[in-house]
Amino acid sequence: MKILIVEDNISLLESIKEILEKEYEVDGADNGEDGLFYAQQNIYDLIVLDVMLPYMNGFDIVKEIRKEKIKTPVLFLTAKDSLEDRVKGLEFGGDDYLVKPFQAPELLARIKALLRRSGVLDMDEGIKYRGIILTGKENDVLVKDVPIKLTIKQYDLLEYLIQNSGKILTKEQIFDRIWGFDSDTTIAIVEVFIHQLRKKLEEFSYHKDIQTVRGVGYILKES
Repeated sequence: MKILIVEDNISLLESIKEILEKEYEVDGADNGEDGLFYAQQNIYDLIVLDVMLPYMNGFDIVKEIRKEKIKTPVLFLTAKDSLEDRVKGLEFGGDDYLVKPFQAPELLARIKALLRRSGVLDMDEGIKYRGIILTGKENDVLVKDVPIKLTIKQYDLLEYLIQNSGKILTKEQIFDRIWGFDSDTTIAIVEVFIHQLRKKLEEFSYHKDIQTVRGVGYILKES
């Protein structure tokens, strides 16, 4: 799972990244313009968003992505503890509100609650699609109760497809999500890993569920 943090206090940004990177992949931005750009890629499972930011505030970022039909859950961070700001954040499309200063366990609990609410996590924190279960432990996968081993990138790719089953994902979205904006490789790597993943699932007859949408990308749905 991948989380975006937008926070202009660099020390706080790094602290939050350090907390979350034990369980999630994390990208960070320290201003509103960069935060909006990252959020618009629609590759994140959750956004942790400061309200007061340079160039564009958190409320305006949420308004923009909601206009674009991006439904990524948003957890607002703010030093303001007023009812007005809390209500404003929720009205603009935020999903929860955490007031600074906060403790790491509360941040993690709020994030997991939002991920469960959005359907990214099941209550037991497994990720499931038909007969496939991703346990989240050492990249292990159960397919029809048979354990198979995937590489880290193969696992991340399958996880992303399952989380968005029934939705078309562009090659660009997949590349940015799995390899990141700063990757030295090229977008052609997406086709290579889709092929590898299909081969891993072929003996279970799930390979046909990873369907190619010509000129666009891929979709995971029952064939």
